[in-house]
Amino acid sequence: MSQLPIEGVMPELLSGVRDCSQLILKAAPGAGKSTYFPLRLLKEKVVQGKIIMLEPRRLAARNIARYLAQQLGESVGQRVGYRVRGETKVSQETQLEIVTEGIMTRMIQSDPELNGIDLVIFDEFHERSIHADIGLALCLEIQEALRDDLKLVVMSATLEQQALTRLMPQARYVESQGRSYPVEFRYAPLKANDRFVDIMAKHIHQLMVSESGSLLAFLPGVGSIHQLQERLSQLPSDVDVCPLYGQLSVAQQQAAIQPSPVGRRKVVLATNIAETSLTIEGIRMVVDSGLERVARFDLKTGITKLEQTRIAQSSAEQRAGRAGRIEAGLCLRLYSESQLTQQPYVPAAEIVHSDLSSLAMELAQWGCLDASELNWLDVPPSSAMAQARNLLIALGLLDEKHQLTPMGQSAQKLGLEPRTAAMLVQTMQLGHGRPKPWLSTALSVAALLEEPERNVVDFAHSVQRLKAKKHSKQRIVEVRAQNLARKLGVTFALTEIDEMQTALVLALAYPDRVAQSRSKQGGRYLLANGHGAQVRDDEPLAASDYLVVIDLMRSQADAAMIYLAIDLDINRLQNALPTKFIQQQVVDWDEKRGKLIAEERTQWANLTIESRMMAEPSADKMSEALLNYVRRQGLQCLHWTDSATELLARLRCGCEWLPEQAWPSFDDEALLANLEQWLAPYLVGVRSVKALSQVNLTEALMAYLGWPLNQEIDQWLPKDYTLPTGSKKKIRYQVGRDPVLSVRMQEVFGEQQSPTVAQGRKTVVLELLSPAQRPLQLTSNLASFWSGAYQEVKKEMKGRYPKHVWPDDPANHVATTKTKRHFNQ
Repeated sequence: MSQLPIEGVMPELLSGVRDCSQLILKAAPGAGKSTYFPLRLLKEKVVQGKIIMLEPRRLAARNIARYLAQQLGESVGQRVGYRVRGETKVSQETQLEIVTEGIMTRMIQSDPELNGIDLVIFDEFHERSIHADIGLALCLEIQEALRDDLKLVVMSATLEQQALTRLMPQARYVESQGRSYPVEFRYAPLKANDRFVDIMAKHIHQLMVSESGSLLAFLPGVGSIHQLQERLSQLPSDVDVCPLYGQLSVAQQQAAIQPSPVGRRKVVLATNIAETSLTIEGIRMVVDSGLERVARFDLKTGITKLEQTRIAQSSAEQRAGRAGRIEAGLCLRLYSESQLTQQPYVPAAEIVHSDLSSLAMELAQWGCLDASELNWLDVPPSSAMAQARNLLIALGLLDEKHQLTPMGQSAQKLGLEPRTAAMLVQTMQLGHGRPKPWLSTALSVAALLEEPERNVVDFAHSVQRLKAKKHSKQRIVEVRAQNLARKLGVTFALTEIDEMQTALVLALAYPDRVAQSRSKQGGRYLLANGHGAQVRDDEPLAASDYLVVIDLMRSQADAAMIYLAIDLDINRLQNALPTKFIQQQVVDWDEKRGKLIAEERTQWANLTIESRMMAEPSADKMSEALLNYVRRQGLQCLHWTDSATELLARLRCGCEWLPEQAWPSFDDEALLANLEQWLAPYLVGVRSVKALSQVNLTEALMAYLGWPLNQEIDQWLPKDYTLPTGSKKKIRYQVGRDPVLSVRMQEVFGEQQSPTVAQGRKTVVLELLSPAQRPLQLTSNLASFWSGAYQEVKKEMKGRYPKHVWPDDPANHVATTKTKRHFNQ
C-alpha cells in the first residue's frame, strides 16, 4: 500500500484534517483514497473520536472493511467495522465504521449531535446517491449549528469541484494524481443493427486469446450479463467467467473480486457496481459497453421507468481507470470518441429523478418543512417533494402540515422504506385483538421486499418458499425478519406466517397499487391511483380479478408492465380492513349510454368495487351530475354564443388591465373549479346534456361577476365605440393583446387621438379599412399616421377609389361615410 499514489499527498491530507473542519479530496481510481487514507487516519490517531465513512454500496462497504482489518492484522469488528442494512459488525473497540444504505442518516436522526464521532467521510461522492446528499446536507447543518468541532471530508475520483467548492467554500482542497501506468484506448463503435452483447462477446474472445491478464466488462444490467455469459463458452480453458452485481450472494461476489488461482485468469461481467471503491484483482483489460440502466421516477404516474442510457464522461473515466492499476492496460470502448464527448461530464444526481418519499420523511423528522432551508448541491425538486408528501399523507405517515403523524413517528424509527414501515406499523395497530399470524406475515413480507427473487412475478411463491425453508436467501431473510421483530418488540416465527394474509398486509403498503382487472382476458389492470398496468398473458396472475402490485416499470408502451404482484381476494380485504373502503353516492352523466346514472358505490381509492342503482335522483343530484360532465369534457361542451365568448374575453382583459379590482378568476381552470358558484344556479330545470345548450352563459358570467363590477364593466371595457359619424363599431378584446377597432378610414377623419379603454390605460388599436372594408393600416397613434404614412396610402387609394374623399389634411377633415358627390352638392 505504501506505493499508492495517495501517499504523495498524505502529509497535506493529514494536516488538512487536523487543521480544517472541511476537506475535499479528488483522487483518481486506484489512488488509495478509500483504503490507505482512512487507515493512516486511524493509525496516526488524527482525531480522537470515531470516524464514520459513508459508502454508496454494500458490497464496497464490506470489502473495504475486510481489507483494512486485514492490513491491521485484525478481524472485522475490532478497530474497523461496518454497518449495512441487516448486518452489523462493530464492537466497543471500533474506531472506523464504514456505513451505507441510509445508516448514516439513521445515526444522525437518533443523535443529531453525533456524540463520540469526530470525522465523517463521504466516499465516492460523485455517485450522488440520495443518502449521500441528505447525509452531507444534515452534517453541514450540524457543523454550523451544533458541532463546530465536527470534521467533514468529501472525496471522489470525479468530483464536481466548482459546485462542491460553492457548497463548502471554507474547505481545504487536495488533489492526488493517479498511477503512471498508461492505458491504451481502442474504439469500436457499434453499427446500426449490431447487438452489443454479440459484439462484446466477439471482442472478449479476441482479447483473451491475444492479450495477457484478466478482463473486466461493463454491461448495463443483469439480463445482459447473463446473455453475455452464455456466449462466452469458447474462451481459453484457463479463463473463468465471473458475474458481479448487487443481487449476488457474498460468496459469488467474492469470487469475482478475489485474485484468480495461480495459472488462471478471469473475465468479470459487471454492472456499474464495479466502477468505484472495489479493487478487482488482476484486471488489465476493460471492455466498456458505454451503457447503464437508470431508474427515473415519473411524477405523473408514481411509477419508476427503467431507461438504458449512455454513461457520462466521468463514468467512462472511472471504468477505464480499472485497466491501469497493476501494469499498462487496455480499454476497449464500444462507442466513438465523439459519442463520449457529447455526453455530460457527470451523471445527474439521484435526487433530481427519483422517488423522494424517504427524503420527505427524513426532512419531516429533522423538522425541516422546506427543503431549501438546508444546503444542497442540488435542491430537491419541489414537484417531486409535493408528490412524495402526497403519498406519505395517503399512507398516514404525514399530516396536512407535512409533519409526522404518531404513526409516522413510529414508522420513522424503523429506518425502512416508507411503504414497508407504514405496513408494519399499521399491522401492529391492527394486531390488537387479531391473531399473531398478521405480524409474522407482515415481518416476512418486509424482509422479502428487501431481498426480491429474480424472475419471480407472483410474490406468493416467495412467501411459500420462505415458509418451506427453500428460499434462495433463506438465512438473510429470516435474520432480517427477526431483527425487525426485535425493533417492534414482538416475536417472529416462520410457522406463524399465514399465506392468506400476505396480500392483505401488502395492501397496507401499496394502497395506490391495488389493481382491478379491466377484462377477463389480456392481463390488463386499472390501479387504484388511476393509471393502467398489465401482466404478461402467459402469467397465471393474468387471470386474477384483483392484484396488489409491488413492482412495475413503465416502458415505451402506454401501460406499465407488472414485474411483481400477488393475487388479492377483495372480499377478504373488505372484511379485514372495512374502514379503508369508502361508501359514496355518485350521480353522473354516462356519455356512452347518453343518460344519467345514480349509484351507491363501494370504493378503494379510485377503484369501484361494488355499485348499486339508486332511486330517481333529486334536482340537486342532477345538477351535480351535469357539472361532473362539464368538468370532464371541458368548458367547450357548453353553448358559447358570440355574446358569451365576447363577454368572457372582456372579463379576462379586465382582470389583466385593472388588477386592483376584485375580479373573480375567469381562466378555464378556475371556471371549471368553481362551476357550483357560477353555472349551477342556471341549471334549474336542465335534465340532460342536450339541454345544456339552453343555459345563458352571458347571464351566468355577469351574475358571477357580481355587483358593482357588473355595473362598471360596460364603462371600463365597452362593447362598442361610437364614431364621429354616429355609427357604432364593436371593439375586439383578446387576452394578452391590445383591443382592436376596425373602421373605414374616412370615418375617423378629423380625429387626433385613438380611443382608450380600461380607465385610459389601454389605447385601442385602429385597424383602418378601405371603402371596400379591406385592412389598410394598424395604428394606435392617429396624429402620427395622418402626418406620415397616410400620404402613401392616399396615393394608392385615390386611384383605386376615386369616388371617395382622400383629403390632403385628413387631421382636419370632417369624418364621413359619404362619397365625393355628397361634398360637391
